[in-house]
Formats: sequence, structure tokens, C-alpha cells
Amino acid sequence: MAKFKILTPAGASFTTAGGGYDYEMEALAAIDAEIVEAPANEADFAQAARDADAIYGKGISITAAIINGLTRCKVIALGSVGVDSVDIAAATARGIPVTNVPDTFIEEVADHAMTLLLGGFRRLVEQDRLVRTGRWREGRPQLLQFPRLMGQTLGFIAFGHVARATALRARPFGLRMLGYDPYIEELVMPPYGVEPATFEEVLRNSDFVSMHAPATPEAAGMLTEAHFRMMKKTAIFINTGRGTTVDEAALITALQQGWIAGAALDVLETEPPRQDNPLLSMDNVILTSHVASASSRFDPARKRRVGQELALALTGRWPMSCVNPAVVSGLQARRWQPVSMERGPNS
Repeated sequence: MAKFKILTPAGASFTTAGGGYDYEMEALAAIDAEIVEAPANEADFAQAARDADAIYGKGISITAAIINGLTRCKVIALGSVGVDSVDIAAATARGIPVTNVPDTFIEEVADHAMTLLLGGFRRLVEQDRLVRTGRWREGRPQLLQFPRLMGQTLGFIAFGHVARATALRARPFGLRMLGYDPYIEELVMPPYGVEPATFEEVLRNSDFVSMHAPATPEAAGMLTEAHFRMMKKTAIFINTGRGTTVDEAALITALQQGWIAGAALDVLETEPPRQDNPLLSMDNVILTSHVASASSRFDPARKRRVGQELALALTGRWPMSCVNPAVVSGLQARRWQPVSMERGPNS
């Protein structure tokens, strides 16, 4: 029997069902850990998790009921940026660090955000459709209605890793950029060519509004009908963050009523969407299927990072990306030693 038992929901190794855990085990084999699958439903998983040394979360919600039944767990590790699948408050109350992978596919998401901006602005999907349906001569008149991109304003709602990488891509296009983020210092923005602004200033003055807020309770449904009414009628709304940060019904109304000109969305409130979702039939909307982070390095990079985080936590060291730092001031501060300059296995 292995020294450490890591429990994970059965049925998938991220994107490939039954794909194995070779990448995670690069860091875990040296500490005599094993990854064990349990049924992917709350009741059975909770029962199996009671004596687990760690939880590798994917595919199901790690609820307060599961967390409160844990007797040995030292860490809950996720292979995603978003952590909304875990009850962070419950984990914090139990002194259990929750880790994510906030920096392994930032470049891909920023590329996708810029792709949606350019595709939406140049009406790429509509232009493609005109050519394919024999309406060749309609393409140029459509684009003659719109100004050049240079000199227009891109506004960021939240200015974390992805927004910063997107700003670096947008700057050479000659875009003026505004940013709103109440959780960072204003001095963070100017080096990226972004002017700090209020939420309302971003909405009222931007030709492109790019949403990057995470799926936290505070950000749930933060963009409402009132906010879409503030935007320019020519504005394009871009979302590569989380669909739940937007009141989707209000967005649909804004598009139908012409409060804004268009949207380019990688994320939706419900995924996959119902086939009767009006967004699917709108010519002024570009949709992709929550794929912004996808590339050939996606699975290997985040699986290796999960393995490293698990290995750090199971050997008494502080993980690299703990999303509930309040744990440090409680029980864990006495039990754990920070990593400081020391790196984890195979890092």
C-alpha cells in the first residue's frame, strides 16, 4: 500500500476518459503516492474520501459535506484556473489548502481573447457566411460602416494574468486601454499601457469590453441590464472568463435591442447551451465552446502542475498556488513550512 492516497472522481483524466495519470505521477512517484479513483457522485465519493490524504478534484463539486467528512486530507488540488467547484469556505474552516493552476495556459486564453476581439470587430463570421452564400458584393459595404481599429478603446473588467497578457497583444494595434479591478493597485496597470478607471468609466467609454472576472460569489451576475445599457451602442462584449459573471438574459436583451453591437463569447451561463438559446441564432455573436485555454501543452502542463502541488502539500511544504491564504494564519501556519526558495519534486 502506498504511503499517500490521493482520491479523484472516476471516469476521466481531464480531457481523456481513462487517460491515466502519468504526468501527475512524475512528481508523485518519488513520495510513494497513488491516485485512486472513486465513484463520481457526492455520496459515494464522500465515503471513499474520508481517509484520503489528498483530493484531486475534477468532474464533480467538492462540497462542504464532502470536506467536512475528511479525516486526513492535507490538500485539495484542481487542474483549472477556476475554483468554483470547491467550497473554499468549508476547506478554509478545516485548514485544508485548495490549489489551482493559474498560470499554465494564460498565453492561450489571451490569444483567444484577442482573436474574439478581432473576429468580432471585422465581422469575420458574417463575412465568411456572405462569401459562402454567394453574397460576395455585400462584404465591403458592411465593413465600410465601421472605423479603423487604431484609436478605439478596449476596456478590461478585472486585470489578472489573462487581461495583462491580452493588453500586451492589444497595445501594438494602437488601442487605448482602460482597466477596472478593485483588488489590485492602480500602479499595476500603466506598465501594460492600461489606464485605471472606474467600473462605470470602462463601460461607458469602451468600444470593446473584455470580461476577465473569476467565478466567485462576489462576481456572480455582476454585469446586469443596467450595465449593458451604459455601454456604447457600437460596443462589442468579449468574455473569456466565466459565463456566470454575466446576466445572460440581460446580454441577450442588449443584443436584441441594439444596446450593444455584438458579442464574442467563449463562456456561457450554462454549458453546453440549450439549443433554443437565442445567442446561437444571432448573426452579431461569435461563440466558441469554452476552448480558450486549449493547446497541445494544455493537459501535460496542468497535470504536471497538479502533481507538483500534491507532492509539495503531502510532504509538509506550502503549495505554489493556494487560493485560500487565510489557512496560513490558522492551523496550517503551525504545521507547514513555506516553500520559500525550495522547489517541489520535478519542478
